[in-house]
Amino acid sequence: MKKILITRKLLKTCEEKASKTFQATFNDNDELYSQSKVVEMSNGCDGILTSLTDKMDADTINKLPDSIKILSNFAVGFGNIDLDAAKKKGIVVTNTPDVLTDATAEIGILLILGACRRASEGIESAKESGWKWSADYLIGKQLTGARLGILGMGRIGQKIAKIAKSLGMIIHYHNRSKLSEEKEQGATYHDNLKDLLSVSDVLSICCPASKETIDMINKETIEYLPKGAVVTNVARGDIVEDEALIDALNRRKVYAVGLDVYKNEPNLNPGYLKHKSAFILPHLGSATKETRTAMANLAIDNIDEFFKTGKCKNKVN
Repeated sequence: MKKILITRKLLKTCEEKASKTFQATFNDNDELYSQSKVVEMSNGCDGILTSLTDKMDADTINKLPDSIKILSNFAVGFGNIDLDAAKKKGIVVTNTPDVLTDATAEIGILLILGACRRASEGIESAKESGWKWSADYLIGKQLTGARLGILGMGRIGQKIAKIAKSLGMIIHYHNRSKLSEEKEQGATYHDNLKDLLSVSDVLSICCPASKETIDMINKETIEYLPKGAVVTNVARGDIVEDEALIDALNRRKVYAVGLDVYKNEPNLNPGYLKHKSAFILPHLGSATKETRTAMANLAIDNIDEFFKTGKCKNKVN
């Protein structure tokens, strides 16, 4: 039976599945392991089920024992893992796509609604009591007829587009390539970022983090947005240059933001806290029991498939 290290605590049923499949070492206290601790605990193991909280950079990967043949990431993303370093060391990296599409898209819509309809301000007012209704009390932006720009029309982007369209939004998107008419569902394609941003009353960031997308939303590109646009991010924090977006909020170039992800999580840039129009969540995209169970089970199955067949359909390097 193969030996694996599971770096973070999983739901009970998933750990039971891992126990039946492997000789697994669990993190019972859900301790956030240091990089050196991961290396130490992986001795004698054949694979590691990692999490986004594990920084598997080149130095860490190069220190892993030669017995490690696979890193199965408990996430659709894999920005925490140096893919080149893993490949050079002969380590396969896998992820968990598809299973978190619906849950993440739901949070994407929540961000749009929360930012446009001033949910953070409304919650605070309700807590304070004594609020007084007036004709202009907490007026926000209506979604009906608004143009939604989706940056990255993959599985999650397409699901957000489908829900947003049912709310009366007009869908635009930018991808590296144009989708088929079936997948577009009437959305308008833009072959460059500038054109997409220029028609985005609301921007939904759904693209994966990569060398090409880091700080894609920055001081220059923000200026392409219409004045008073709303910016939401359900993808990865690295895609947004925080200081530029906060400056846009200060200047009212951007009306509001809705963020489920941000740089240096869980440490939010304090500049956002100065704005009542910032609707911020603590990375809840996949946070349903059904989705977290499916993610963990897929991460386990990825390791099992790899050791049984030498291949894995969810390989990313």
